[in-house]
Amino acid sequence: MNLNDKWCEYDFELGDFQLDCGDVLLGARLHYHQIGAPGAPADNLVILPTYYGGRGNGNRAWVDHPDSPIHSSRYCVVIPCMFGAGESSSPSNTIGPQGGKGFPRITLGDNVRAQHALLEARFPGVKPRLVMGWSMGGMQALQWAASYPQEVGSVLAVCATARCYPHNRLFLEGVASALTADQDFAGGDYKTPPGRGLEAFARVYASWAYSQAFFRDGLYGQLGFASIDALVEFWIDDHLNQDANDLLTQLHTWQHGDVLRYMEEHAAPASESVALSCPGMLMPSDTDLYFTQADARIDAQRLGAQLMVLRSDYGHIAGGPGRLPEETRAIFNAVESLLLQST
Repeated sequence: MNLNDKWCEYDFELGDFQLDCGDVLLGARLHYHQIGAPGAPADNLVILPTYYGGRGNGNRAWVDHPDSPIHSSRYCVVIPCMFGAGESSSPSNTIGPQGGKGFPRITLGDNVRAQHALLEARFPGVKPRLVMGWSMGGMQALQWAASYPQEVGSVLAVCATARCYPHNRLFLEGVASALTADQDFAGGDYKTPPGRGLEAFARVYASWAYSQAFFRDGLYGQLGFASIDALVEFWIDDHLNQDANDLLTQLHTWQHGDVLRYMEEHAAPASESVALSCPGMLMPSDTDLYFTQADARIDAQRLGAQLMVLRSDYGHIAGGPGRLPEETRAIFNAVESLLLQST
């Protein structure tokens, strides 16, 4: 088998990386997954930034699915792993004073600048035809279009908004409080994982990730869970395998994400527009409880982007890569549309 047809994982050493907060992330490292190779002409590169709490392989379903419009036979796909999520530089894998609770604050802009540096070094002269992501991956996709408006061919944000709106921010404050209330958390200086805090975090988060109809109508059964308790236990098991400081680092990035403010601050003098320079689409789930359809509509209007509503009773999870057949087909239709617009 040609190596280009297989997923490979690499590390890109960024060195001492200047952050928006003013700190320097020492010995920064960006982990990424790749399949396929840039074409000639180089117009087949797709970037899939990762989502909250997710590893790079969580995005592979968008590529490996038999109906995928970005299959590796046609596209080179790169999945850059977000700072703080355990694969790239994170509290859990950083040694020295920046490890654990000493890890610096990270922004969406920091993540995207690191990803751009990766492209410049490993794919010189190649510009992404599409940047797309789900949840925090979608926020990073929009940040790509804001930070590098002349380089991005198109952008798709699934179940994401251009900023963390107040109710979204408060929801995150709630799950963070559940985690840090565990005495074993010890202000982030824990020696053993704060299990009770991680379990509380998972229990609270599970109720927000899906819609009211999902629980009322027993849709968890379609995901293979016999009961709500079984679903929650799955969430608990998943979060007990995550690092508390990693979760909080990503959460801080999410809470302070504001692509619109970034565009306003970097707009040309006297410009009143923050419209995208490339074809763009926001695709909210109509039952998402925190990246809401109403908020996404506001952002789409401000950005001059398309709004395509994902009709689903699965809440925020509706946009998860390859998780639900009908929703995945709708996402793939959006991808095909944007690829055509970015030629």
